[in-house]
Amino acid sequence: MTKIFKQLGRHWAACLAVVALLIVQAYCDLSLPDYTSKIVDTGIQQGGIESPVPDTVRSTTLQALKLLMSEDDAALADEAYSDPDADGVRTLNPDADTAALENAFTTPDVVLYMAAAKNAATAAGTTDTVVPTAYDLDAVATQLAAASQAPGAREMLQSQLTDGLAQLDETVADSLSSQAMLLVALEYDAQGIVHDVQMSYLLRTGGQMLALTLLMVAVAVAVGFIASRVSAAIGRDLRRDVFRTVVGYSNAEIEKFSTASLITRTTNDIQQVQFVCVILLRIVAYAPILGIGGIMHVASGNTGLEWIIFVAVAALLALIAVLMNVAMPKFKQMQVLVDRLNLVSREILTGIMPIRAFSREEFEEKRFDRANTDLMKTQLFTNRTMVAMMPFMTLIMNGTSLLIVWFGGKAMDLGSMQVGEMIAFITYTMQIVMSFLMLSMVAVMLPRAGVAADRIDEVIKTPSTIHDPAAPKALPSDGTHGVVAFHDVSFRYPGSDEDALEHISFTARPGETTAIIGSTGCGKSTLLNLIPRFYDVTEGSVTIDGVDVRDMTQAQLHDELGYVPQKGVLFSGTITSNLKFGGDHITDADAEQAAEIAQATEFISAKPEGFDSPIAQGGSNVSGGQKQRLSIARAIAKHPQIYLFDDSFSALDYKTDVALRRALKAKTDNATVIIVAQRISTVLHANQILVLDEGRIVGKGTHAQLMESCPAYQEIARSQLSQKELNLQKEGE
Repeated sequence: MTKIFKQLGRHWAACLAVVALLIVQAYCDLSLPDYTSKIVDTGIQQGGIESPVPDTVRSTTLQALKLLMSEDDAALADEAYSDPDADGVRTLNPDADTAALENAFTTPDVVLYMAAAKNAATAAGTTDTVVPTAYDLDAVATQLAAASQAPGAREMLQSQLTDGLAQLDETVADSLSSQAMLLVALEYDAQGIVHDVQMSYLLRTGGQMLALTLLMVAVAVAVGFIASRVSAAIGRDLRRDVFRTVVGYSNAEIEKFSTASLITRTTNDIQQVQFVCVILLRIVAYAPILGIGGIMHVASGNTGLEWIIFVAVAALLALIAVLMNVAMPKFKQMQVLVDRLNLVSREILTGIMPIRAFSREEFEEKRFDRANTDLMKTQLFTNRTMVAMMPFMTLIMNGTSLLIVWFGGKAMDLGSMQVGEMIAFITYTMQIVMSFLMLSMVAVMLPRAGVAADRIDEVIKTPSTIHDPAAPKALPSDGTHGVVAFHDVSFRYPGSDEDALEHISFTARPGETTAIIGSTGCGKSTLLNLIPRFYDVTEGSVTIDGVDVRDMTQAQLHDELGYVPQKGVLFSGTITSNLKFGGDHITDADAEQAAEIAQATEFISAKPEGFDSPIAQGGSNVSGGQKQRLSIARAIAKHPQIYLFDDSFSALDYKTDVALRRALKAKTDNATVIIVAQRISTVLHANQILVLDEGRIVGKGTHAQLMESCPAYQEIARSQLSQKELNLQKEGE
């Protein structure tokens, strides 16, 4: 996991921007339940009235309220309102001390409303609670105004009010305080503005909710945009690093990982890391912010239902712990199974011709089916585990909602909670539970991504055994170039117990052709691969113009070489692009001349588009002989000082082979040519022939010399050429 966070750390500025935006998103998300509560409790239940202090009040009502206040509160209330207008309505000043006014108005509001309700009940001739009207309010206000004219009436009223409130317990007092808004609603009704006040509040609060929602949407889009760019950049960088590393690998590292595994790591594994990086930025960073914010909102309330959240979270964590222990091993195994499936698929697709030739389709189908079924079973197990999680999650969330409604209903019955508060509490609880749920889901994904990150990191951190020296040496600037010499060279493949080559010494000079021949598996190609440093020698040294190839940079070394592999490899593009593969310095004339020397002009000209004819991936749309000739032409077009042919004439017929070697001899008069071959006819006229047997040189010389002194060469020659061709006049007589 640290490797994934290390990748994110490279984009720290973008990550900080995402965190800042997520805080804004969480603020919006956590504010919406409060607004919902306000709309239900204040906008609907209280008619949009937020405070026991009316924004507008008639002079008669204000006078009645002042009689129920202390002298200081009455003076404060009188100063807070403007002079009466023509209708006798006074308006609250914008700069009024609202907090102090609420303390002054709350009790008088309740008392005046109760008096109006009592007046309504008396007028109706009943002892039941009756909702008062504006008429009842005016009647009570008139009665209080008349009573206040008597000497000492105000003091007596204040004393009775104080004694009555002192006898109430705290719960009843709080309940009475919540009724203060009813007097304001009654006053607004008397003024005929009840509907306007309610709609104004609903529109204002709804507009604020809409603005917060739009802001949240904009922030979420911005977070998604930044997170996607960061994850895409991480994927790009990882692919670049992996590819750059793999391109520098020697054959030993390629064989260690296998081509199929390297492809999986470059594609599937990096996609896993890229996907998890998006999840980390969009969910993992957001879930704690949302969860902590929700807990803070719940803790700031006084609902007494906080214990329900702890029960829900505990149940959720217990469920996650069980599922993680069950599913985690399978998630770690999945990448290995993907590797195996890719390996089998690649082997079958690349070997489709031998499979058909040997009628092994059914066997290979079964082998693929086993790999495919193993992956399917693992994926089914993990998917079923995740699917099994959802019903339990739903049970926990619905059970939590049920507990909140049950105990919240009791709290509302006692008057300690309102409907909007309960709705907000349910929403906050779901947000807290969902934040833990999001973290748990990510916790399931992270191990698989962690495995993928480790596999990617393994490739990047595996050093190539072939690397450039710290202080490279340059080739001599004067004298003859292209002298290749082996000095007591031995080589052993990594992990092998025996040497593949032992004590090899020879020199290949410019203007000469050095041929290497021997039985299959004797080390011919291995010897040739030591020159371009596809492998490094175990003992001894390989030099070019007296400079050890290990003391040169690989780029400098390869600039001197024209290499034709045993298996012709072409790249998707055109014939021209393949012939110019050696560098930008190759002209069209060079490419055409090289094709002519390689005897490729005839089949190129036969194509409608000539040198611009397309080449499919791997050269699958040309024959083996054509592919070999194009590979030879590609090396010739580069004009190297040293030519390396690794059994590059095997797919050519004898006529083409002879013509090609004759043209090549004229072209490479001043170059060093080293040929690995199976056919005697290919090496017959070489200046120097090396005969290999089990990794050792058992013969060295020209054809004539070897025919006299090397039994191994004689055996090869007699198996391929007639007595006349060998000029063995005595034999057969």
